[in-house]
Amino acid sequence: MNKVKFFEALRMRNSGVFGTSLSAGQVEGTEALLRAGDGLSVPHMAHVLSEVYHETGHGMLPVKETVFPHSKSKNPSDGTVIARLDHAWSRGKLPWVKTPYWRDGMFGRGQIQITHAYNYRKASALVGADLVREPWRALALPISAKIAAEGCAAGMFTGKKLSDYDGPHGFDHYNARAIVNGDKRKNGNAIAGYAKAFEAALIAAEWGVKPEPEAKQSSGLAALFNAIGKLFGGKR
Repeated sequence: MNKVKFFEALRMRNSGVFGTSLSAGQVEGTEALLRAGDGLSVPHMAHVLSEVYHETGHGMLPVKETVFPHSKSKNPSDGTVIARLDHAWSRGKLPWVKTPYWRDGMFGRGQIQITHAYNYRKASALVGADLVREPWRALALPISAKIAAEGCAAGMFTGKKLSDYDGPHGFDHYNARAIVNGDKRKNGNAIAGYAKAFEAALIAAEWGVKPEPEAKQSSGLAALFNAIGKLFGGKR
């Protein structure tokens, strides 16, 4: 993969993501996802990137629940996050929550946030780390990126997985929002737009195209020189 071409494509004025520049954090988070998603097809990798782009408020780095793009502190203490969620719940702002899942530290963390102990257990099995005992590890960039890429591929978040949305007319990015969240009517079109931009950049960078083995390249050069020699009668 040609990373220079990839990021050049993303920085184009009309790319649809990032604008004309990326911060160091955006580059770092994106590169971690590319490493974690090695082997995914272009549309699958593009969808993972678009979900993270949306879920992190375009920042691409792991975040904690209650942290938004406008938040001054991007890394509040766990106690602060728990207090915020308690406050919101007590005021009826989380009507879908029956019991506070956050008080044992199982609040949202990562580039695609995992919440609830059962999701932390699933993520632990996926990445080979005990995220239930040490939930803060879900914010480590390599672990977060692995959860995002492999979690989307395996259907860890909602039971829906990337391969569910492959079709004869291409990948369905709009409906594939269900891999992470059931709010496609609200955010599906945005996700699809981001994915289109990431797909274009991945194609420009030749994502998934394997370079020819050195031996094959050498034999090709040898054949070329041999042909040239025959052209000139084998004389030097």
